[in-house]
Amino acid sequence: MIFAHQIALELTQEQEAYCRRAAGTARFTYNWALAEWKRQYHAGEKPTSAKLKVQWNALKHERFPWVNDVHKDANQQPFSNLNTAFQKFFRHEAKYPTFKKKGQHDSFYISNDKCAVSGKRFRLPRLGWVRMREALRFQGKLVSVTVSRMADRWFASFAVQIDGTPTSSENQAVVGVDLGIKALATLSTGDTIIGPKPFGKLQQAFRRCSKGLSRKVKGSANRAKARRKLARLHYRIACQRKDALHKLTTDLVCRFGTIVIEDLHVKGMVRNRKLARAISDMGFGMFRQMLTYKAHAAGVTILRADRWFPSSKLCSQCGALCDALSLSQRVYACACGFVAARDLNAALNLANYPRLVGK
Repeated sequence: MIFAHQIALELTQEQEAYCRRAAGTARFTYNWALAEWKRQYHAGEKPTSAKLKVQWNALKHERFPWVNDVHKDANQQPFSNLNTAFQKFFRHEAKYPTFKKKGQHDSFYISNDKCAVSGKRFRLPRLGWVRMREALRFQGKLVSVTVSRMADRWFASFAVQIDGTPTSSENQAVVGVDLGIKALATLSTGDTIIGPKPFGKLQQAFRRCSKGLSRKVKGSANRAKARRKLARLHYRIACQRKDALHKLTTDLVCRFGTIVIEDLHVKGMVRNRKLARAISDMGFGMFRQMLTYKAHAAGVTILRADRWFPSSKLCSQCGALCDALSLSQRVYACACGFVAARDLNAALNLANYPRLVGK
């Protein structure tokens, strides 16, 4: 299994300048390859990332000598990234690749044989040892390192291959998890986890920063300063959301052996303009992604209830179906006398899902 650990870096001015040049070289190479791919395709040729890489290596020293200022990995890996982007496009998993813009997702790649990690430091080629905010937490074979920038901070993402296969969890407890807007998650055990709702709490500050950015003159130093301020706010919101989801998913895989969740169609849910902001603020898709890889590592079973399983409209005690239950009704009352919160009833039905479908 391969795990990634992203660690913030403490760079000097010289080191930060090098990272900017390396990220710029990687971006330029990717854009060159994408433009050449389009040109050859429209000319009736069949371009591949391998052919483009050979073509690039033959002309880069003469036409773009400044690429030699940084390590070669920065201008070699973009061809593999472009190939992956086109493969995802052909599999209908992503949109058609687009050109990269300066200041958006700046990053560059370093292979495992070019760097080393020692405590709270790691060695960058041509730059030397760089300080990190914490030590690498995984022990195993280092696969690669990707240095990236978010807001005005630089990070190193270490991909580490850990030996060993996941074992089955000794805990046999089953839990149903119902995701919601008012409460991030309601468990069949009766626990309710309230989400941080970071964007909702910082929405006023976000509007103020966005309005301040729009009023600045394009190309001015004040506009660049306002852009960095808005980027830091975006990063703060993302960190609060990830922190809550990491704590919730880690707690679930440590306490239960089988976790039942709904197969939510998040893209369809956010089409509701009244609920789209609240749904996106909770991070349902990120929750499922985190829970999946953590459960795989811990040997925990994840069951996804069918998308059309009526978890909210089904009585968890007698099994009766209430088709007339509207979204505004937050309390479920059945003719059998069972009364419970709507989300708790849904979580209980999810916990009973393996028995209902015979799994």
